[in-house]
Amino acid sequence: GQTITLLEQNNWDLVAAINGVIPQENGVLQSDYGGETLQGPAYGPTSHPTASSSTPSSSSAFRHVVPSRQIVERQPRMLDFRVEYRDRNVDVVLEDSCTVGEIKHILENELQIPVSKMLLKGWKTGDVDDSTVLKTLHLPKNNSLYVLTPDLPPPSSSNSGALQESLNQNFMLIITHREVQREYNLNFSGSSTIQEVKRNVYDLTSIPVRHQLWEGWPPSATDDSMTLAASGLTYPCHRLTVGRRSSPAQTREQSEEQCTDVHMVSDSDGDDFEDATEFGVDDGEMFGMASSALRKSPMMPENAENEGDALLQFTAEFSSRYGDCHPVYFIGSLEAAFQEAFYGKARDRKLLAIYLHHDESVLTNVFCSQMLCAESIVSYLSQNFITWAWDMTKEANRARFLTMCTRHFGSVVAQTIRTQKTDQFPLFLIIMGKRSSNEVLNVIQGNTTVDELMMRLMAAMEIFSAQQQEDIKDEDEREARENVKREQDEAYRISLEADRAKREAQEREQAEQFRLEQIRKEQEEEREAIRLSLEQSLPPEPKKESTESVSKLRIRTPSGEFFERRFLASSKLQVVFDFVASKGYPWEEFKLLGTFPRRDVTQLDPNKSLLEVKLYPQETLFLEAKE
Repeated sequence: GQTITLLEQNNWDLVAAINGVIPQENGVLQSDYGGETLQGPAYGPTSHPTASSSTPSSSSAFRHVVPSRQIVERQPRMLDFRVEYRDRNVDVVLEDSCTVGEIKHILENELQIPVSKMLLKGWKTGDVDDSTVLKTLHLPKNNSLYVLTPDLPPPSSSNSGALQESLNQNFMLIITHREVQREYNLNFSGSSTIQEVKRNVYDLTSIPVRHQLWEGWPPSATDDSMTLAASGLTYPCHRLTVGRRSSPAQTREQSEEQCTDVHMVSDSDGDDFEDATEFGVDDGEMFGMASSALRKSPMMPENAENEGDALLQFTAEFSSRYGDCHPVYFIGSLEAAFQEAFYGKARDRKLLAIYLHHDESVLTNVFCSQMLCAESIVSYLSQNFITWAWDMTKEANRARFLTMCTRHFGSVVAQTIRTQKTDQFPLFLIIMGKRSSNEVLNVIQGNTTVDELMMRLMAAMEIFSAQQQEDIKDEDEREARENVKREQDEAYRISLEADRAKREAQEREQAEQFRLEQIRKEQEEEREAIRLSLEQSLPPEPKKESTESVSKLRIRTPSGEFFERRFLASSKLQVVFDFVASKGYPWEEFKLLGTFPRRDVTQLDPNKSLLEVKLYPQETLFLEAKE
């Protein structure tokens, strides 16, 4: 107990503790407790690691000697604890005057675990409670503990967390328009609703929401207000099919409503325009009263700020007049239509068809109903063209298109369109994209037939296909060159990474070797300091002419060398152990064996004298390394 107290007073510095109690003139340990004479402390496993942390070099063995009667004021000793809880580590630093309960209170704030639910484990001694003072446990500076919470359930991922993650994901909906066999790839966030999807599809297909007939929605998608994340869609892609619902014969009430207003607004969706065909308007009536009724709603608003909004109205109005079997008009600006048709990969490029509508032309209704709405024309345009439309009826819209035409195709094409008379409309422009400019391949007037229109579309397609094959060849060659360059760049990058990894490995190996060498040096310096302190603490060797009883010991080392020394027969066996340790053979690493009879001397009581353990008057011992 006194040895522990002395070590605590010197912050577990073994050399400082020894020098603080040994007067240099006689080498005897003087205790501060009642003047009792103590022998030098044994070199043991408890003092070994702490000495290394407190004694950086062998110079500490030569510190200033503290007078034997001076009371050393104890400095607070800091203890480091690394506490593990599930997948977390918490570092706690406390003075050794604190209690175990104070550690728990710190962990309560860090881990959000009540102290009452916490079991702090990992102590080297058994009897530890919250009131235990840390210094009474004689702990090393660095300690590892762990927390158990048997009364708390293990953490688990909640459904709400998974749903929140789904809301932040993007779903790709691949929607096939059944009637025209066209696919749309639409991106929606998980927080979008089914109703929003149906509204967007209405914008693309002109099928009002309440007339949309869907296939492919999951069984759980029962409510249009449901989000896509909660509807059970396949992530990241899901396929759907939409078509127009076959409506039954109109009721008398619907017929009366038709007479009042052909453009009946859908009950389920205020943005949906009903189809005129569903109210009994057929192609033959287009020249009569029905035609004049339809004209109440223009194909396109005058001075529309946004081309996309104008095209939405155009598509809805076209559907209501001529039915749903019509070209799928691109919704967006003319520049966006160029981008879609001309600037993708060469294999995906298409011709651009621009339909110029004019309500005042006598050819318009025939051209739209018999040519543009013919299934063969609709199918061919859908497969090979991006179709964009504009209404030239209003002067403001006409001037706006001529400005766009001049910008994109030049003044010659704009002048050609400007000189067209009203009765020559509608016009159908076929545009092919080229590297430097966009070329107008054909301007088709309204006085044509289905066969002639198809032949001119096919002729334009032949020209485009020849150009497309050249573009594909050039693109493939360019991609091949780029692939070679990418492979070379990747190989170079991998080579650099390998060189850097090799260099870093060498640096780490050198650093590790340096660290191990430093540790080895520190350990050697520590051992040397302890050996010197033990050597200095030994009582002087009795002289040959001494009148007291003297024991002569001859000790053989594992390497075969011998060293001899005389000891007083009254000396404690501990003095022999200290002498052997001062020669570099500490008793925790080596055992001292007698010859006749063979016995392990290190197992004997170190406080007995040499006479009592029968190492008198002389004895030969040998050292053997412990296993």
